[in-house]
Amino acid sequence: MSTIIAAIKMIAFFALCLAVVPLQLIIMLFHKGRYAYILPHLWHKGVCALFRIRVQKTGKIYTDSQVLYMSNHLSYLDIPAIASILCFGSFVAKKDVAKWPVFGFLSTLQQTAFISRNRGDAKKESNALDTMLEDGKNLIIFPEGTSTDGQGVLDFKSSLFSIALREELEGLVIQPVTVKVLSSNGHEPKTQEDRDLYSWHRDMDDDIELHHHLWSFAKSSGAILSITFHDILHAKDFSDRKILAKTCHEAVSNGLQFSKAA
Repeated sequence: MSTIIAAIKMIAFFALCLAVVPLQLIIMLFHKGRYAYILPHLWHKGVCALFRIRVQKTGKIYTDSQVLYMSNHLSYLDIPAIASILCFGSFVAKKDVAKWPVFGFLSTLQQTAFISRNRGDAKKESNALDTMLEDGKNLIIFPEGTSTDGQGVLDFKSSLFSIALREELEGLVIQPVTVKVLSSNGHEPKTQEDRDLYSWHRDMDDDIELHHHLWSFAKSSGAILSITFHDILHAKDFSDRKILAKTCHEAVSNGLQFSKAA
């Protein structure tokens, strides 16, 4: 029975993509500002509904000025989960994501910025992020640089915080975000198998490819997530990117520990 349900979910997912992609392509031919995020936002809501990803939001999403949202990262599924409640923002993802089947192409339609680990590309990619910020775009960044199973938060890569300290962007705001899985397939994830149902992370076997993981998740009853938006940090209050990264990391980590204690 779960296989049939999963097949229905996948068919509905591709049907949703076929309905949204042509229209979004047309929109982006003429406009790449705030209105270009509305249709992807609705698409993400649809994906969460199809795969039964339910989000419990805590805290206030900061929208009063330009902002960098800095979040821990568990899975590619974090993207529709976060974007279903946060409309105006471009994700920053590893360049490898652009090559993913279906998801890579869909990422470009939300104006995702792709970055690599190659130092030779660092200057060009920094310029690309600078341009997006100069255009007034909000960015959603996973500063761990990879994904985990959600039991802890890896140290944040401070290089990703350097863009926040440009003098011309002194009004920029940083908002730490904590993603926590409260339930997977109907119960609290206590075993590694439970955690891996939602999480798709660096420590999983190499043969568990994205489409295999998505199929397994589709066969389940979904997941309930807690997404906490913490108090904002003002870039102008920091002169050292490492201190800013550490302060942001502490907020995200504390949010994860609080969720565990609760």
